[in-house]
Amino acid sequence: MIPFNAHESGEALAAALAREAAETLRAAIAVRGRALFAAPGGSTPAAFLAALAAEPLDRARLTVLPGDERWVPPGDDRSNEGMIRRAMPGVRILPFWRAGEAPEEAAPRLSAELAPLLPLDLAVIGMGEDMHCASLFPGAEALQAALAADAPAVMAISAPGAIEPRLTLTLPPLAGAGRLVLLIRGEAKRAALARAMETEDGLAAPVSAVLRAAASAKIRWSP
Repeated sequence: MIPFNAHESGEALAAALAREAAETLRAAIAVRGRALFAAPGGSTPAAFLAALAAEPLDRARLTVLPGDERWVPPGDDRSNEGMIRRAMPGVRILPFWRAGEAPEEAAPRLSAELAPLLPLDLAVIGMGEDMHCASLFPGAEALQAALAADAPAVMAISAPGAIEPRLTLTLPPLAGAGRLVLLIRGEAKRAALARAMETEDGLAAPVSAVLRAAASAKIRWSP
């Protein structure tokens, strides 16, 4: 059973997750001399990331990367890298988007760059009502390959109906994180998560595939 933590508000969730994340990253730094954190994208995580930025952390030993990225420059409002930079000013980021490259060109090089840094010490992911996480979307052409146990760490993926192509972390680095936390808000997403965990079809519910494969997973939810 994956631990499920319910919080009374989004503010309480952000504060509790920030404390947990900071403890996890400090412990990694103490053991490994560095920490690697995959941060979630979208609008929901901004409060959590801002709270984490206020925690005492040795930023010189911390590297943050987005769990996925829309193929837009960091100045674009839809950029996850840009959101992370605004929420955590001055943090060292391993960017996914590279000017002048296509996602298919960037993915193999990013996988090679990540290889000596893995495993992730912490990965925080969100989830959509369609049961996707990171950019692992039901119906995506490359989804089966991205959920394979031998998938490269980063893959290009085109989500059904998405405006831009994307890069995403795949199942192996997400599930292999020292700690994986699913961050969701609202009754609709809680219901979607319940549906996801009722199926063993990872192609229909990618979040279920990632959570079930994780070495250490936890869920944090608020209304």
